[in-house]
Amino acid sequence: MNRRLLFIPVSLALLFILVSPGAATVVLSTVSFVPDAPLTPGGQQHVVSTYAIIPSGSTTFAPGHSLQMQTDLTGAQWTIQVTLDRRDAAHQTASGSTAFVNGELISYGTNRDIGIVVTVDGTVPANASGSLTVLTVKELDNGGKVVPGSILAVSQPVAGSATPPATSILPTLTPPLATTPLPKGSSGFTAPFAITALIAAGIVLQAFFRER
Repeated sequence: MNRRLLFIPVSLALLFILVSPGAATVVLSTVSFVPDAPLTPGGQQHVVSTYAIIPSGSTTFAPGHSLQMQTDLTGAQWTIQVTLDRRDAAHQTASGSTAFVNGELISYGTNRDIGIVVTVDGTVPANASGSLTVLTVKELDNGGKVVPGSILAVSQPVAGSATPPATSILPTLTPPLATTPLPKGSSGFTAPFAITALIAAGIVLQAFFRER
């Protein structure tokens, strides 16, 4: 008798787990940038991302959950279009670095085709470098916590500063090379003449010793 009483609550718990809506799978379908990457610091950026929602429970998306969208672009303006069976459905706008989509707007039966088109316009921060996250989408549960494995981030490289033209610089000698002026010869006697005189004297002496 006791085993039967224990079996009933356990069975109900398992049934609740099986029918409770699970976290949906949000898949990035397409993304486009205007202008194309790399991003220009201080420049305007237009991003359009399309997402497909793959249901993993009894509905396409848990009604009590929500989607949070964030961007590192400044002065961001959002346009979020929900599509139902490839036709426009709910539409909303937002401004700032964060936008939200209520789960009720994308919660339908699993036989429906649900998608989201996210458009964000903003400015690339003037001090941006390396890589900038232009769009992040994550699913939040009923308590506002991020559902594990639900984060999708889109990042793009930032253009670096212009490279200055190459210049060739000769190295400085250390210590600096000192130049010592050569001594000036006397006006009546130059170095070439002295060498010639020595050679002639040698020839005369050699001839003198041969005669002796």
